[in-house]
Amino acid sequence: MRAAAFLYPWDVVGDPDAARRVADLGVQQVTLAAAYHSTRALTPRHPRHRIVTARHSAVLYPSDPERWAGRALRPYRQDWVADPDPFGAAARALADAGLEVHSWVVLAHNTRLGTEHPAIAVRNAYGDRYPWAPCIARPEVRAYLCDLAAEAAVRPGARGTELESCGWYGLAHLHAHDKTCGVPLSGAAQYLMSLCFCEVCEADCTALGVPAREVRGAVVRALEPVWAGAHGGGAGEGRAGEWREVERLLGGELSGLVRRRRDDAARTLRREVVAAVRIAADDGFRVLLHTDPAGHRCGANAGADPADVLAHADGVVVPCTGDDAARTDALAPFAGVRARSATLPDTPASVVAANLTVVTAMGGRPGSLAADAAHAAALGADELRLYHAGLAGDGDLAAVRRGLAAVRKR
Repeated sequence: MRAAAFLYPWDVVGDPDAARRVADLGVQQVTLAAAYHSTRALTPRHPRHRIVTARHSAVLYPSDPERWAGRALRPYRQDWVADPDPFGAAARALADAGLEVHSWVVLAHNTRLGTEHPAIAVRNAYGDRYPWAPCIARPEVRAYLCDLAAEAAVRPGARGTELESCGWYGLAHLHAHDKTCGVPLSGAAQYLMSLCFCEVCEADCTALGVPAREVRGAVVRALEPVWAGAHGGGAGEGRAGEWREVERLLGGELSGLVRRRRDDAARTLRREVVAAVRIAADDGFRVLLHTDPAGHRCGANAGADPADVLAHADGVVVPCTGDDAARTDALAPFAGVRARSATLPDTPASVVAANLTVVTAMGGRPGSLAADAAHAAALGADELRLYHAGLAGDGDLAAVRRGLAAVRKR
């Protein structure tokens, strides 16, 4: 079972032992960040530092000035890694250690962009802006994301790419000093708080025959019991239960209209982004999407219809942290589509990669990696992604080495 580990360039640049250490885990690939959001990251083994603070979303390579000349929406440069091309330097070191490098590109998640250009950000039913979440229904955002994907994905040394946040982002966001958990929000409430009512989205609603003010009013009314302490239904019922609760709160007709509009925006964006990468890449360059099988879900693993996404991308990376039931809920829809497509002539096999967290302090289970991998394989996954080799402590990495050795023996 092919395995890949996620890394940041700063995990490798300046550490002469990093690439060898990752190769010794037993992985064949590294998924290396080329465009990433703001973060504060631990580097527990680096000889020069222990904490890297990436203050804002940025590209980790020298962007093309001609591509972005005169454009309001453009990628930001980084200055927290002392190298003009951190991705390139890390990619070369990893390749020298025998590892295949694929780029890791975060798209519709950029707080600095939304702060400096507030009109592009998702605006919820109460009028609050989410600067970390550019609205993907907006033409200028879509143009920016397509060009960013084409540039950041196809870096020298990369054999493929994995695209994160290629769809709707919403309320959920790991924010500095976050204070949003005072009222528990169900999956349905998270969805309602993630709906966008910027002027483009409001015009789209009206064009579909329902005045935007009516949709906003319905969302606000549906959420009132939440602020009064009602937790809502759907808890413990997985993705399908979340959507049934949305339908109960908004009504079947209105929830369906909102869902179709958002699904269409996300579907066309995915196709445009993948097409832009393919135009920029050589033949054989692999394009995978980080995604979730529930179309209503927002965030890093933006929801998508499994049949649609596997029809135009080379595969998917699916969040599989949790118990067997959670893993089944996430993987089975994609594996089922791939199994059906395998019976069709001249249909290339799609990749279904199970993304497992291997950092204990982040809720991962590195000690059960072999068992979790076996369960994922039984569900139809044919590759593994391990989050995150740079953040994990030595004990977690030792467990990963043992787990991958057991996987190879199966």
